[in-house]
Amino acid sequence: MFAIAVKKQQYKTYILTDQAAESRLEVVPERGGIITGWRVKGQDILYLDTARFANPDLSVRGGIPILFPICGNLPDNTYTHNDQPYTLKQHGFARDLPWEVREQITEERAAMTLVLTSNDQTRAVYPFDFELAFTYQIKGNALEIFQRYTNRSAEPMPFSTGLHPYFLALDKTQLRFNIPAVQYQDQRAQTKHPFTGTFDFEQDEIDVAFNQLTGLATSVTDASRQMRITLSYNSTYSTVVFWTVKGKDFYCVEPWSAPRNALNVGKPLIRLQPGASCETLVRMTVSFLEK
Repeated sequence: MFAIAVKKQQYKTYILTDQAAESRLEVVPERGGIITGWRVKGQDILYLDTARFANPDLSVRGGIPILFPICGNLPDNTYTHNDQPYTLKQHGFARDLPWEVREQITEERAAMTLVLTSNDQTRAVYPFDFELAFTYQIKGNALEIFQRYTNRSAEPMPFSTGLHPYFLALDKTQLRFNIPAVQYQDQRAQTKHPFTGTFDFEQDEIDVAFNQLTGLATSVTDASRQMRITLSYNSTYSTVVFWTVKGKDFYCVEPWSAPRNALNVGKPLIRLQPGASCETLVRMTVSFLEK
């Protein structure tokens, strides 16, 4: 049985459930359209810093923030379009703005569609008219995020997009990664390193990008929780970013359509023609390992 309920806390929260699978998804449209929680078989899959989430002046650390129209940051938070400079902060504005609930479905799955459209606030930093439609769907042990991007402008619209899931990890030394790449770039040192399937978690921060992917799925096995999380995505996504901070119970595996600063460099951006749309999909699946 599938259901969608609404509870009013600090923000109106939509709760999607698949009772047979003991799966539950929490979505907060007005706080950036964010997924704040996902449980499967009674296990929390995502991390959420509730104190930061409660403060609307802070960006959320946790759940699954939406990245648009850029992933990562720009030098001095600045880019130029038609010889005019614009200021756009890290990861763009979609994760900070309220989204509109457009549709809810409880037949054969639990799903809801959220929409974000351009307005005066977005046009001040990104001079394009657009509509984004995200559909969150749970069924069984899987979460699917269908995305549709539409250019309502009279000129081509360049952008990149991504997701920033925070996965819960109580012992990061027990994590093993299967990422379809042989090397990564350290974002802070700007150095390249071979990838061996794990990281040195004694570092204060790890921020690396896999920019030369050879496949369309990434998995993380958590031996301490006897759990494997698999992210699969379509070919729109050219980059996977891994990020974590020492002493915090999370790690992030982020599918991006382009690396940081692509809006200045000019590639590999998505460029939508006037009136055109494109669609992307990210699927996350939880598997429980035999003990």
